[in-house]
Formats: sequence, structure tokens, C-alpha cells
Amino acid sequence: MTILAGILMLGILVFVHEFGHFCIAKLMNVKVLAFSLGFGPRLLAWRWGETEYRLCAIPLGGYVQMLGENADEGEDEKEKDVVLQPGDEERSFATKSPWKRIAIVVAGPAMNLLLPLFLLSLAYWIGVPVPAYLEQPPVVGHVVGDSDAQKAGFRAGDRVVALNGVPVDNWEKTSKIVVEELGKPLRFTVRRENAELVLEAKSGTDILDGLQAFGLLPEQEARVGALAPNSVAASAGLQAGDLILKINDRPVTSWYDLRPLIQNLREKPGKYLVARGNERLEMTIWAKKVAQESGPALYQIGVAPSVETTVRRFALPMAMREGGRQTWELTKLTFIFVKKLIMGEVSAKNIGGPITVVQVAGTAARTDATGVLTILAFLSIQLGILNLLPIPVLDGGHILFSCCEIVLGRPVTPRFRELAQRGGLIFLLLLMCLAFYNDLVRLFWSGNG
Repeated sequence: MTILAGILMLGILVFVHEFGHFCIAKLMNVKVLAFSLGFGPRLLAWRWGETEYRLCAIPLGGYVQMLGENADEGEDEKEKDVVLQPGDEERSFATKSPWKRIAIVVAGPAMNLLLPLFLLSLAYWIGVPVPAYLEQPPVVGHVVGDSDAQKAGFRAGDRVVALNGVPVDNWEKTSKIVVEELGKPLRFTVRRENAELVLEAKSGTDILDGLQAFGLLPEQEARVGALAPNSVAASAGLQAGDLILKINDRPVTSWYDLRPLIQNLREKPGKYLVARGNERLEMTIWAKKVAQESGPALYQIGVAPSVETTVRRFALPMAMREGGRQTWELTKLTFIFVKKLIMGEVSAKNIGGPITVVQVAGTAARTDATGVLTILAFLSIQLGILNLLPIPVLDGGHILFSCCEIVLGRPVTPRFRELAQRGGLIFLLLLMCLAFYNDLVRLFWSGNG
């Protein structure tokens, strides 16, 4: 079901993209021969007016086939059986002015960039649940071992007051700056007890999750949020909402104390003191050894922390404003990521392919309506910006050729276009191979897979 949900969500984005091309082509009086969702063998096909609509077997894209789209490359195999009607020559894509061709090509990515305005506005009107700590002051609850944060000298209890000279008052703003400054030196102004000090670090090239990937985690009390079915904790009587106070008389002050205590006990019994309402209860739990997809086995009792959430909900006018703001922020961060990727400031490990897209979309589909809307908006922005890159065979490449035609006063030569498209295709294939490789590594060899 996760895969089907992911494919369905990807199909929505492809449909919106191709519908943009389709509508502007019709507006510019270009004859559209086919509108296809997917590639490869046709599963369904029907004709309505002059256009054939298709649903094809490989659901990883789509296309709008216009008359004369590849006229400068010789006879198009797809058009060899097309019977021209009187006046069709004037309706060829190739006979339109460069500005009209640009408008048709831009329409696809533009629809992907406009869609999030609607999706995120709807999400904020319904109500978007977010972790409560994002709106709280950036006080460090835990520093991950061997992380960039630990190497910089952070300690639990530190309060970040500024980052690279910009004052910060919550986790969300601080994480956003960390992502924007990927690959650059980070200068944290930190309040520790009654003193202020400066901690410096160079952010890594693969910390797109902001402060948490940098190694800083928020304060988190040791309150149980959920228990795995048939877990040793559930069997011992632990319940959601219980606050763990001690393990074998060792005080537990935060959720981050649990893991080292449980690992040190291994399979020995642990005597847990928990608070449940006004009661204090004791129970004995034997941790269970669980193999990991990567790294050594861990001892676990089958509990997850309680994460407090708040709901960001607005009246429709304010929801539209917030949707627009979030769309701009996501678009800006995506452009920053692309720029840093080109400059080598971001690791290529962050590039994901269709497997990752389907996984992310499918996971979102298992949450709630706002989760689906938010992920759809995020992926739509990625798709729109990707297609605007000036790479031949992508929409951005076609826009580049048309711009060259406007500047030169004539089309680029067929030979130049052919060589550029071959180079673009090779580059795109290499990029796809890298994306598939990253997908497979995450799927089969990552500890998060």
C-alpha cells in the first residue's frame, strides 16, 4: 500500500506538470497529439477531440506530445503516421515564436511551483501538527557523540542565542540557518550558566536535517509515548504516559539517559521506577537483544518517547498567507541546496531518486491529510526546480535554446542541438544512476532503511 500511495502521489505531480504544458499549448493554438501519464506500453488509451490520452505502464513520468515538437531533428517517429489537417502547419510547435515556445515549456515547472501555494494554504487551514520544541528556545538537551556539535564543545544545557551573528529564539529558526549555511563555518553564540561564549564549527555536507543532524537534540523528558506491540516493556506493565524516574536506582533526568543505561544492563533485569499520575510504581524489565540493519545489535525494551505537538491552524486568509510564506521558504531552500550541490558544499549522498520519492510519499500517506499535502508540496517544488535546470532534454534546456534563438536572431544549428542533447542525456543518466545508487544504499545498507 505504501508503494501504491507513493506512486499515486507522484502521478498527481506529473499530471499537474504535464497539464501546465497542455493548457498553454492549447492557448497558443499548438496541436497536442498525445497526453500521457507514464512511459512505455499503453495500459489505457482513448481519443477525445484531436488528442489521444494515455495511461502507460511505467509510472515515473509523463509527456505531452505536440505537433512539430522535434521538427528541427528531422522526422519524428511518433509523428510519421499523423495525418495533417488543413491549417495544421500553422499549429506546429516549431512554427511558433521563441517567446510562445518558452511560455509552453515554462508552464509545466510553473504549475509545480504554484501547486504548493494551494496545498500548503489548505494544510494550514486544516491545521498542521508540528513538534512543540520547534517554537521553544534552542536549549540543548543532548549532544550526540562524535558529532560536529560535540567536536565544537557543546554541552547539554547550552542555550543558543545567535548563529553567524543572527539572533535566534527557537529551534526552527536556528535549524533553518544551519541548513542555509551548509558547508560554511558556523559561529554559535551560546549562553552557558551565567556566561556567554562562542563555539565554532564547520557544518558538514550532508546535514539537511539542521541542528539534529549537526548533533544537537532538544530537551526530552523520559516520558513513554508509545510501546511496540508485544514488547518486553508492555509485558512488564509499562504504559504510554509513564514517566521513567530511575533504573536500578540510577536517576533518569531525560530520554537520552535511557539508552546508555539499558545498553549497560544488557540482558540483566532492570528495576524501573516510574511515575503514573500521582502514583510511583516499580517494575522489572529484561531488555531484548535486537539485530540492526547496520552496526552491532542493541538492547531494547520497545518504547518510544512522548513528543508534544502543537497545531498551526489559521483562518483562510491567514492560511493563504502562511502557505505562500512556506512555499517561498521551501523554494528558496531548494535553490540553496542546488547551488551548494553544484559548488560541492553539499554531499551528493543527499540526492534521492524515484525510490526515495515513492518511499517519502508513501510514508506521508500513512499519516494524515496535512502530512500528505505538505509532502506533495515539497516534492512538487523539487520537481519544478529540477525541470528548470538548463540541461538539454529537460524543460530548462528547451528554454535555454529558445533564449539563444532570441539573442542570436536564429535557431541554434541542428548539429549543436543534437550534441547538446546527447551531452544532457548522458549527464541526466549519470545523475539518475547516482540517485538510484543512493536509493539502494538507503534501502538496503543504511541503518535508517
